[in-house]
Formats: sequence, structure tokens, C-alpha cells
Amino acid sequence: MPFIHDDFLLSNNQAVSLYHEYAKNEPILDFHNHLPPEEIAKDRRFENLAEAWLEADHYKWRAMRANGTPEELVTGNGDPKEKYLAWAATLPHALGNPLYHWTHLELKRCFEIDTLLGPDTAEEIWEAANAKLQAPDFSARGMLEKFQVKALCTTDDPADSTEDHEKISHDDAVVAGVYPTFRPDKAWGIRDASAFLDWLENLIELTSKEISTLNDFLECLAKRVNHFHEIGCRLSDHSFPSFPSKFPTESEARNIFSKVLNEENATDEETEKFTGFIMLFLGRLYSAKGWSMQVHLGPLRNNSNRLLSAFGPDAGTDSIGDWNQAQNMGKFLDKLDSEDSLPKTIVYNNNPADNFSIATMLGNFQRDLPGKMQFGSGWWHLDQRDGMVEQLKTLANVGLLSHFVGMLTDSRSFLSFPRHEYFRRILCNLLGTWMEEGFVPDDIELIGNLAKRICYSNAKDYLGLKIS
Repeated sequence: MPFIHDDFLLSNNQAVSLYHEYAKNEPILDFHNHLPPEEIAKDRRFENLAEAWLEADHYKWRAMRANGTPEELVTGNGDPKEKYLAWAATLPHALGNPLYHWTHLELKRCFEIDTLLGPDTAEEIWEAANAKLQAPDFSARGMLEKFQVKALCTTDDPADSTEDHEKISHDDAVVAGVYPTFRPDKAWGIRDASAFLDWLENLIELTSKEISTLNDFLECLAKRVNHFHEIGCRLSDHSFPSFPSKFPTESEARNIFSKVLNEENATDEETEKFTGFIMLFLGRLYSAKGWSMQVHLGPLRNNSNRLLSAFGPDAGTDSIGDWNQAQNMGKFLDKLDSEDSLPKTIVYNNNPADNFSIATMLGNFQRDLPGKMQFGSGWWHLDQRDGMVEQLKTLANVGLLSHFVGMLTDSRSFLSFPRHEYFRRILCNLLGTWMEEGFVPDDIELIGNLAKRICYSNAKDYLGLKIS
């Protein structure tokens, strides 16, 4: 029997029925990823498996470093095939790591390859996969069609051009809706005044508006929110160690902004205050637009100055942080809720120790529609079987699992869509186990429809994206 078989990760009959009868064939709504929109607009083709797999995958980079791979073959200028061979030499040591499952799911679903990847099989898999990559349907758009992707949301800075999204929206050959997500984290990057002002110049160029005051800046941000909305955006995204919890007066924020315009770096306290001010401003806009605000909480980023200097951010040197979550989160959400301006919110947690405090805090602010405040799927270091199961169990214990909006890839690779299958199998196995234990009714229709909603329709209904 191949490693990836029909009942992979399904440990009982109920799980098998749930997956094959209810979850398996649902389409995909990938509402958070880091896929480059220009590669969809141009319908990029990949020359080889190294390009498709290793170009921007910091999960694999971490594993390769742990296996002693020279940095030249991780993020350096090494030969692409040598990088692939280094990955193939690493993978047999990754048993128990989600990378082992993801890799073999991708080989199976993308290339119909059942062979386990390792040093002895690397050459034959390289040849077989590269031959498949030359087929007409193995392009960026081909992957969207192959995996029934109805819509996906990229991650985009307010100062990014949306030209590629607009091209895609007018191209009938693209079967999926491809929408931007508003990711304004650089809008409070004022500790480094020089970098902030460079970013501001790009924003000025896009909006054709001079920025000499705080009000000018807020108007530019609002203008970009409106533009993103016009081309189909319905989500924002933000990443913080913990929620902003300091909220200055407008006068204080104005003074901080003026200081940075004069090329002075903001202090840590000024940055915290300015972040809180801008996030409240944006939260009100999101609420008025009916958007969903995504917040990714808890990472401790860029811990290796050596690799940060050599490669930059997103090099695979980030870990789980131990921040104060509950109090800060409560202050921020309550501030907007008390103004009737709290948008739909999805919070993704990076530290499993915070699961229950975050999930219960979200429950304090439910109102107006089912599942308005979402405890998001296991994220980053928790994007694995145990992390997913614990997130699902936490939500079921203190909230309503039935309204959960489900899975997203958070990926930079067009080969990563089988991660939705991975989640669906884990979800169905958990639900099937509950049925087998008598923890929930042994009612296949009741539990099957719950699984089906979590796989697709909950997200479709919640997000309000245009889906053909």
C-alpha cells in the first residue's frame, strides 16, 4: 500500500465516510496565502521541482538547516538541482514533521507519484516531476483549476500596485477569483523613519496625494481601502506579537507622525501608541465596509541577525513568542465594540498555551451574525496535525465549531493546495473518533454536513467574496 492512500490519516469507519462522502469533493476557498499575483497574471510555468518547491519555503529551509545543509543550498545561489537533492536528503529525517506529509501529498496529487522521496529516489522523482511540469496544465493557473480553487486571497501592502489583480479579473481564462488582502503593517513601521518614509513615497505615488499631515496619511490609507474594495478585497491582515493596547489622542498621534516626517525615529512607546491609533482607524473602516479583519498573533520574528543580514526577513528564523495576549486583546476589541465598529474578526494564534484565553476572549464579542469572531485555524508552527486538532477541540469546547471558517494554506507555493486535503482528513478523523466514542451522535448526516460546511461554505458565506 502506498503511503498516501485513500484512507490516509482516517483511523475509523466514520472518519472514512465523513471524508469521502462529505469533505473530499468540496471546492477550495484559500482566503489567506502569499502567492504572487503577478505569477497568476502571467500564468507562470516552473522549469523544475526546485523552482516549484524551494524558492520561498522557509519551512523547508529550517528543516534543511537542521540537517546540516550549507546555506548556499538553502537560500544561497547554489545550483537548483543540488538544492533539490539537499531537500531530498533531508526529508527522510523529517518523520513526524508535517513537511513529510505535505511533500508526499504534493507528489501524489500534483504528479501522481507514490514513491517516497529520499536520496535513493531523488533522481527518478526529479525526472518524473519535471516532465509533468512541462504539460500545459502545470502552470500557476493550471494548479488553481486542478484543485478546484474557487477563490484565493493574496497578501498585499497598501503601497503595492494592484495591476495584476485587475488584469486577472478581466481574464476569462482564470477560473478562480483572485483578490488582494489589505496588509498595512508598514503603516506603523516608524521605529525606522528612513524605511517608513521610503514606503510613504510609494503610497504617495499610488494615491497622487501629498502627505504632510496625519490627516493626509489617514486619507491615503482610506483611499487605498476604497480601491482594494472596488477590486474585490474583503479582508485585511495584520501580524502582531500581541494586540495593540495603547491608544493615544489624535493630538498625540499627530505629534508622533510629525516627528517621523522630520526623519526622527519613533521610540518604542511612540510606535506602540501610533500602531494602536492607526489600527483603531482601520478597524472602523473595515467595519463600515463589511470586511473581515485577520490578525496573526504571537510570533517572535527574525531571531538570527546573521541570516537577517544575509537574506532579509522571512528566512525561516522565526519562533513562537510568549506575549501577554488576553488583556491586550480585550482592550482592543472592546474599544471598537463599544463604538459599534468592531469588524468581523479572525484571530490566528501561534502559541498553543494561549488557545483557550484567545478563544474565550473572542467569545466575549460575538454579536450580529453567526461566528462573527473567529478563532482561526492552527497557524505557522501550529499548522500541523496536533496544532489543528487542538485548535478544533478548543473551539468546540468554548465556542461553536459548526460556524468555523476552516482552512487556508498561508503558502508561497502553487503546489500547496493539498494542505486543504490534509486539514479535511484531520478534521474528519477527529469528528469520526468523537462519533466512535459516543462523544457526539453517531449521525453521519448531522456530522457530515458540519464537516462539509467547515471545508467550504462557511468561509464562502462569512467572507462575502465574489465567487462564480
